[in-house]
Amino acid sequence: MSLKNPYGDFEISEPQALRALAHPVRLAILEHLQRHGPATATGLSPHVGATPSVVSWHLRHLATFGLVLDWDAATSKRERWWQAVARGFRFTVPEGTEGQSASQQLRGEMFARNADAPQQWLLHEEPRLDPEWRTLAGMADTRFVATADELRQLEESIEELIAPYVRRKEGSAPPDARIVRMLRYLLPEPGDEAPAEPGDDDTATS
Repeated sequence: MSLKNPYGDFEISEPQALRALAHPVRLAILEHLQRHGPATATGLSPHVGATPSVVSWHLRHLATFGLVLDWDAATSKRERWWQAVARGFRFTVPEGTEGQSASQQLRGEMFARNADAPQQWLLHEEPRLDPEWRTLAGMADTRFVATADELRQLEESIEELIAPYVRRKEGSAPPDARIVRMLRYLLPEPGDEAPAEPGDDDTATS
């Protein structure tokens, strides 16, 4: 397990682990544990849309890849308590066709899971905010030109800037602090000439 990134996220790089997480119920389980803390399969069941037995199976599958583990502080021995190994996760795109396919599958599930998040916030959260917080909320759709190295450096700079707030415990935050969710999408565009797909033959035949 690596937690060396600025956020202390769990890092995933194996194609098998990416495919294991590319499942709506498993993503929901992991998100709930990361946000709300340890829980049992029974406690998770109504939040992830699956029966306790199905949730238990998914939890064991997540544990195989080190994403969740037993919660040592549990006092009850009748039910198995689980916790996320970190407050967040990130993944790198492995080399090779299998790795790229697995990362695309996980990205697809993550995009689908978060697609409705802004609209849900607008309907359920925004009306309960006072004017100061309402004016701070919003979105941006910005296009810019950068090289791959520049984009990598920009992403690292953003993470370094936000990291102290991500890693700060809620109990140590100022009294007027609130949880803020930031959805960031980096969507490079291929340009006029997209790169050839794997297996494409550049030679012409007559």
